[in-house]
Amino acid sequence: MRYDPNKYEEKYLNWKKSKKLKDISKKNSKILIEFLTDMEQGYNVGRAGNRSYSRLLNLKQRMRWMMSLMEIHYKKDCVIDFFNIKMRKGKIKNRYGKPYSSIPDYANVFKSFWHWYQKREDDKDNVVKDLTRFIDISPMKTNTFVYLTIDDVKKIANASKFYYKTLMWFMFDSGIRSPTELMNVRCSDLEQMKDSNNFELNIRDEVSKTFGRRIKLLICSDLLKEFIATNELKNQDYLFTKHPRTTNKYIKRIAEKVLGDKMTKAGEGIKSISLYDFRHASACYWLPRYKSESALKYRFGWKRGEMIHRYTKLLGMKDTIQESDMLLQSEAKTKLEKEIEIMKTQNEIMQDKLKQMEEMLTKTRIPLTEKIIKKNISRLTKEEKNELGL
Repeated sequence: MRYDPNKYEEKYLNWKKSKKLKDISKKNSKILIEFLTDMEQGYNVGRAGNRSYSRLLNLKQRMRWMMSLMEIHYKKDCVIDFFNIKMRKGKIKNRYGKPYSSIPDYANVFKSFWHWYQKREDDKDNVVKDLTRFIDISPMKTNTFVYLTIDDVKKIANASKFYYKTLMWFMFDSGIRSPTELMNVRCSDLEQMKDSNNFELNIRDEVSKTFGRRIKLLICSDLLKEFIATNELKNQDYLFTKHPRTTNKYIKRIAEKVLGDKMTKAGEGIKSISLYDFRHASACYWLPRYKSESALKYRFGWKRGEMIHRYTKLLGMKDTIQESDMLLQSEAKTKLEKEIEIMKTQNEIMQDKLKQMEEMLTKTRIPLTEKIIKKNISRLTKEEKNELGL
């Protein structure tokens, strides 16, 4: 069973009973409900599988808003104008009167809806053209986050209560997603590694956004053991139970107190810190320590390589070349040069031997030829000798 800290399932199922959609026509309400039903069941969708409740709520909220606005101001042929001009140039404002900063998210939701609509109509033998091909889904701004070094984490954690100290080191060590994966970790998901005092964490497939994985906890294992013993936790007990909102408030207060309201290298100030920034910090820490991209992607549950740059901005990387590396290269070069010289010498010796053999053959060939000729002449008759002038 998956623990749902934000109660997405409860919220979606409550809406599903009422099926109330404000500000849009009955026709669009019917289409949107059909779209969400298919998404829930994984029918007529591009990627196989049903969608999570958090995703369904996101689709409902954003599609309802876009439908309501398009009904009033736009027709379907003006979709590109709606996203590429009106939204991107800030002519359409959010409820706070500010331009939208997450326009690609809205555009991708609409693309999902329209591609579903195309498949739906195709089943009825109706051809619907793709209106989304030229919608701009490029990012509005570069990705920013609060960048924490291991020393920053140490300072914050040491100033925190034991619960939050353990949580911070667990987040930094594991790089686990918060709150979905984090809030679903049970004591039974921790397994003692063979020939080591460290734990191996099993992030179950059913609680992960992408895929399940088993990762080694090389920093926080001792602290976790103390935490489990102190709180007398059993196998099926959840490891961390405080609500993410409560945790974020605590972390923000402690971080500002310890580190001050400074700007970090990743573009966000300490005052913006949240649990998820510990995942970013973890990615930056482990990035230069993993020898392969695929292994790093596995640890963090990523399917695409570009996620590495998005989460790290290559912070934490450094030039790891050593003088000893150059020395080894120099030694290898010297060794190769010596081998080449030896090969040259051996080649010269072989050439000399061949020359000597040719000279010997030449010297022996002439006397041998003369001997053969004399022998053959002795066999000739007088008449034959006279004819040859011998």
